[in-house]
Amino acid sequence: MASLSATLRAVTSVRSTASISTLLTKQHCSFSILVNRRTFASLSPAARHISESRGLDATGLEGDYCTGGTIRRRIVTKSDVLAAIRDGIELPPLTVAANVNVVNDVENTPSPVPIAVPVTSTPSPLQTLPPTPIKSSIPTPAVISTPPVVTSSFVDEPATSMRKVIARRLTESKSTVPHFYTSIEIELDNILALRKNLAKSVEAKVSVNDLILRSCALALRDVPEVNSTMSADGALRSHDNVDVSVAVATPTGLITPIIRNADELGLAGIRGAVGDLAARARIGKLEPEEYQGGTFCVSNLGMFGVDEFSAVVNPPQAAILAVGGGQRRIVPTPFDENDDSSSGKRSPGIRTVMTARLSSDRRVVDEATAGIFLQTLKQYLQKPELLLL
Repeated sequence: MASLSATLRAVTSVRSTASISTLLTKQHCSFSILVNRRTFASLSPAARHISESRGLDATGLEGDYCTGGTIRRRIVTKSDVLAAIRDGIELPPLTVAANVNVVNDVENTPSPVPIAVPVTSTPSPLQTLPPTPIKSSIPTPAVISTPPVVTSSFVDEPATSMRKVIARRLTESKSTVPHFYTSIEIELDNILALRKNLAKSVEAKVSVNDLILRSCALALRDVPEVNSTMSADGALRSHDNVDVSVAVATPTGLITPIIRNADELGLAGIRGAVGDLAARARIGKLEPEEYQGGTFCVSNLGMFGVDEFSAVVNPPQAAILAVGGGQRRIVPTPFDENDDSSSGKRSPGIRTVMTARLSSDRRVVDEATAGIFLQTLKQYLQKPELLLL
């Protein structure tokens, strides 16, 4: 500031325009100052940027006067330019004097050469510069080519009416019936021995499935809560008759013919009923009343080598038993928390064990009832002499 003040004092003492220009050049002054007698006006950097970006000459504004020695300085600030624009003060277009930076005496000042400055909507010319591309240091991931999708040939076959009915009923069951599942392991060695003895003694060909159906019928008689259905109005209906449905695979789908009053039939009666119903079901000769209804259902996949599975409840029935095949396995000594002695206990051995899983409608059958039913079923199968009564 001290060197600038000395330069301004020297400017006021010189009368010649050429001498002023020479003096300012020697002092390397970088400000553009308009001198008019002993008073001059200058724009602050912010005021100059705003006015030039709009193509306006703001040097004619009043600004603030500052006095230093014999010189009165007039400085136009940023707020002065913004206030003039806001108040609608008309400012002249921006002009640049040719070859003259500092002038003394208005009479000897050459006329400035007007240069048109384009006015754009952007506040700053710097914003019109094209953006500089930035090189990313993140490597571009390699493009993984997707192998072409190979479609295999197929054939659409229209669903039979039975298949449509099965799909509709099972979808309705899984959507509306609250299923829960309970499983139990049952040893089959005793009923296998009974089956062999019946074949030898009376030449009766009784299958394991016949023995399981007979056991289920007697268990339903003893636990009638499982032999119940859900009526259309939501009431629980307990049935006096034990009508057991048997799942039979046919070329057109799965069908469940019904063994009526199964608890009143012996092994021979059950064997004859199942054989007749299954044979006519496979050729489509069943009457509607022979497969509609029922109070309980049994589905056996043991002959297909299936160990265990879960079946879907067939409404309005409340439960269905899924029977798997027998498996030879090592069975340890049964644990009895009330008997610590080893005398009288059965020793470990290899036995044939079947897994039976009961799918139940929780609205009709609760967990305790399902457990009691499975224990009753296990008792009949492990003591097959009860089936002959």
